[in-house]
Amino acid sequence: MKAIWKGSIGFGLVNIPVKLFSATEKSTLDLDMVDKRDLEKIHYQRVNESTGKEVKWNDIGKAFLMNEKYILLEDKDFEDASPEKSKIIEVNHFVDESDIESVYYENSYFIEPDKSGFKAYALLRQALKETGKVGIAQFVLRTAEMLAVIKPYENLLLLNKIRFKEEIRETNEIKIPSSSVNKDQLKMAVKLIDQYSAKFNISKFKDEYSASLLKIIKAKSKGKKTSKHKIHNIKSDTKDLMNQLKASLKKAS
Repeated sequence: MKAIWKGSIGFGLVNIPVKLFSATEKSTLDLDMVDKRDLEKIHYQRVNESTGKEVKWNDIGKAFLMNEKYILLEDKDFEDASPEKSKIIEVNHFVDESDIESVYYENSYFIEPDKSGFKAYALLRQALKETGKVGIAQFVLRTAEMLAVIKPYENLLLLNKIRFKEEIRETNEIKIPSSSVNKDQLKMAVKLIDQYSAKFNISKFKDEYSASLLKIIKAKSKGKKTSKHKIHNIKSDTKDLMNQLKASLKKAS
């Protein structure tokens, strides 16, 4: 794996040199865009809007439009905006992980310590385990500020990128009809949840869609026809909801 960020974690007056590595990879199939007429791959070009000519990667920069004029930014400008946050993940808040709603979570990164930071790294990892807390930090990755959670994961520290409050949309635009809940139906629903309850085991869950799609691809490559699965949608209404709950409990048992 290639490190995507190098710097240090600041924990009080303790400084831990670290590297960040992406903790995830896609399980979906890598599909290419092609011309359906001759199956030739589609090629995208970076084109100058004014001249219509292709622009090389080395000539591409980032700019901000201000007063109808672009202000070109250099790599140094991004670092100068906050030199400390570009090099240090300062952990100065500790909270219960349960206080953070799941809607805020984004990408995950493994944290690897430099040799000189092994002891401090192990100390922070163990302290978080002992207290049941997670660290909250802000730092700059590439050209954007990140809000992050640092927590123990197996034998290492994990950094979870989380969203800022202003990035979460308000819920008042979502239409949820008001409806009273029948007590007997609620008891049965709770019983159904209890019957299906088990300890979470991530290894039980696979990307079944990609596997199924790959089977179709292999069949098509051999000139075979693929079968279509029929879906039976069952509509629920108040009258038969109790019967559906009873049937669900019977199936679960």
